[in-house]
Amino acid sequence: MLSRQFKAYGADLKRSLFQLITTATPFLALLVVMATATEGRYWLTLLLAIPTAGLLVRLFIIQHDCGHGSFFKSRAANDFVGRALCVLTLTPYASWKKGHAAHHASTGNLDRRGRGDVETLTVAEYQALSPLRRLGYRLYRNPFVMVLLGAPINFIVLQRLPTGAAFRDRAARRSILLLNLALIVVFGLPMVVIGVIPVLATYLPVMVIASWIGNWLFYVQHQFEGTYWEQDSDWNFHAAALRGSSYFKLPRILQWFSGNIGLHHIHHLCSRIPNYRLQACLDSAPELDGIARRITLRESLGCWRLALWDEQRRLLVGFGDLKAQSKQALRPV
Repeated sequence: MLSRQFKAYGADLKRSLFQLITTATPFLALLVVMATATEGRYWLTLLLAIPTAGLLVRLFIIQHDCGHGSFFKSRAANDFVGRALCVLTLTPYASWKKGHAAHHASTGNLDRRGRGDVETLTVAEYQALSPLRRLGYRLYRNPFVMVLLGAPINFIVLQRLPTGAAFRDRAARRSILLLNLALIVVFGLPMVVIGVIPVLATYLPVMVIASWIGNWLFYVQHQFEGTYWEQDSDWNFHAAALRGSSYFKLPRILQWFSGNIGLHHIHHLCSRIPNYRLQACLDSAPELDGIARRITLRESLGCWRLALWDEQRRLLVGFGDLKAQSKQALRPV
């Protein structure tokens, strides 16, 4: 019922263009300032990389909306802007669009894991692994590996490679290869004009910081203690949207930079809502208050220890919780 109600909050051309212009213009302007400061004032380049990365995250949210067909009413306009922005986000539009659609169609479904989500094992699956594979999973779920190392490597390197499902999908493979060609042109020309080092010294810090922020946002949106996971036979789309997606309550300035994506339960309930109308949707449906898990900025830090779905207790737990349970089981009754 609510998803149908929210469909009234569709794209508005003036608001979409205003958001695009007021995000892309300062982003490009800051890049120019950063590039001019690489010689002699590199500290300024690194300092400006922080707000510039925030704007890149906001541009990614616009590309994300285009992928959902929600930023403009026109499919052609969505695809045009989405493909243009992917040169800045380094994210192949068609390939990501398909994988993200699979994420929306299967989030919280234990039988359909592995596409567009954070790999999550159940306690039983983890305990059945060999010691070496357990170590590999623990490293993967470590925030320093997943965020500080994994996020930049994924955006800068792995998304250049048509592997796995993307390799088998002709459209996805074509999307990746065409983006790689576009990147050679778009970043190659400035490298010829001002040099390789200034271009890399300007854009890499922005990309790295933006990837950290984006990875952190995506993680917190679904990886929290009382999230939703069900076998396919019991899985429900609306329950997964409202109980398996958090309401990440951010300070207003961070909500602006992140394009309201913290209202993730509303987004999963109806992905055709453009980001600039998510707050209005939430305000129009007070009955949703209290259903989705509200997480503050401070509380989000605690989500990083969660790594396994406990099917018995029906919540996400950390590796330390398994040790505590094992010790308790060994105690004499």
